Amino acid sequence: MLLHDLTIAALAALLVYAVIIFNGLVMLKNGVTKAWSNIDVLLKQRHDEIPKLVEVCKAHMQFERDTLERVMLARAGSQAARSRGDVQAVAQAEGALRGGVGRIAATVEAYPELKANQSIMQLLARITALENAISDRREFYNEFVNNNNIRVGSFPDVIVARLFGFRPAVPLEFPPEDLRDVDVRALFRG
Repeated sequence: MLLHDLTIAALAALLVYAVIIFNGLVMLKNGVTKAWSNIDVLLKQRHDEIPKLVEVCKAHMQFERDTLERVMLARAGSQAARSRGDVQAVAQAEGALRGGVGRIAATVEAYPELKANQSIMQLLARITALENAISDRREFYNEFVNNNNIRVGSFPDVIVARLFGFRPAVPLEFPPEDLRDVDVRALFRG
């Protein structure tokens, strides 16, 4: 009878432990989803501002049509990657988008008539603020991803994770060259 009671107690303790692990994994998975949603909202807000910037700039930047077109193509690529949930493709497209917006900002800085345009300056300030917020949220998202991936890959959590289909999440990482400030001098040499 004692062995039977011990076996039942051990199984009950194991079940409670598995439930605790499961609940922790659910919390982390939902944290990753919530953190990504926060980034997604900011990306959408920035993407809503970019066409406005491009339209205002078109009137003043006849010579920079190629830059404006590349910005819009990068924006479309990022939106497509976001709709597919492809974090790595979002990072690549956002890098191209950031570079294009940086080229627009560099052009604005070089031309007094553009710099004096309040609409352009307000849009650039709004986009810059959104980029800073995205950077902050990316750090928060990647922290959740890291915690999730540690739990999903650690023993004994890995057993529960595999049993219930929990998977590692993909961090949002931009290539190092996309994180550097735009070299304004290099833009005007080329």
